Amino acid sequence: MNAIAEFKGELAALSAALLWAVVSVVYGYLGQKIPPMLLNLSKGVVAIALLLLTLFLRDFLLPAIDSPAFLPSLSPPFNTLNEFALPLFLLILSGAIGITFGDTVFFAALNQLGARRTLLIHTLAPPFTALLAILFLGEQLTLIAWGGMLITIIGVAWTIAERVSGTNSTTPLLPGVSLGLLAALAQAVGAVLSRAALAQTAIDPLWSTLIRLLAGVSLLLLWMLWKQGRQVLTGLGSQRLLAIVFITSFFSTYLGIWLQQISLKFAPAGIAQTLSSTSPIFVLPLAIALGEFISIRAILGAVVSLVGIALLFLWR
Repeated sequence: MNAIAEFKGELAALSAALLWAVVSVVYGYLGQKIPPMLLNLSKGVVAIALLLLTLFLRDFLLPAIDSPAFLPSLSPPFNTLNEFALPLFLLILSGAIGITFGDTVFFAALNQLGARRTLLIHTLAPPFTALLAILFLGEQLTLIAWGGMLITIIGVAWTIAERVSGTNSTTPLLPGVSLGLLAALAQAVGAVLSRAALAQTAIDPLWSTLIRLLAGVSLLLLWMLWKQGRQVLTGLGSQRLLAIVFITSFFSTYLGIWLQQISLKFAPAGIAQTLSSTSPIFVLPLAIALGEFISIRAILGAVVSLVGIALLFLWR
């Protein structure tokens, strides 16, 4: 129990990665039936409803927020604004950048590059996060932690890149690569902003998850209404699809992002982001169970990542 308490941030990040790996199989099916932006919006709405229900059942309807220690204190009467508004603003900004913008350009990169190339570029999100956390949060990682991050990222990238080298595409790569880099950077900025609001405040990760999702989904809905008008919901006509969206949203967005926020509250941003990005490794057993051929290279990549994960649990 002491080990669980000591590493609850790291364990939460790995749990989120495991959930995202499991539901990624389902999202592969849903992506053929529902436009990506509508899928992103619908799962966000379901998760918000579940979060509100959870807060109601916990009798926890008002968030406790105070000011992060690294932000300057204001004198009365502005100190109340400082204690509440600044962390709230950081979480809203995190949702806007990480969910609205980050997910949008990620889906655009998927359309340009395909899943393998996009996920390969997305392995840059953890080092981006660690560097931003050093610059803006003053976080310092040990050499063991940096080594663990590097080894984990190499293992994930090696696994994902296996089929990239064999793809033949005439589509220009530069636009897709640019979108992929923007997505990775947006995820990093969103994670650091969440870490800034969570690490040194009293806000519960459940509330921070809700605030981020409300900001991200609201902006996403406004953008889609502006672009598509009333036709925004035309892809959700099937009750069977709605049921699948609800179930996957429960595990991926409701539980997944909640666990991610817990990891960002209790673990350094770079480590939390690295462990949250190990979904491709957890996908391998699922692929084997579904009868897909898994090469020796993919298995070795998973082993390398596991070595890196083990080092990250020794960083303290």
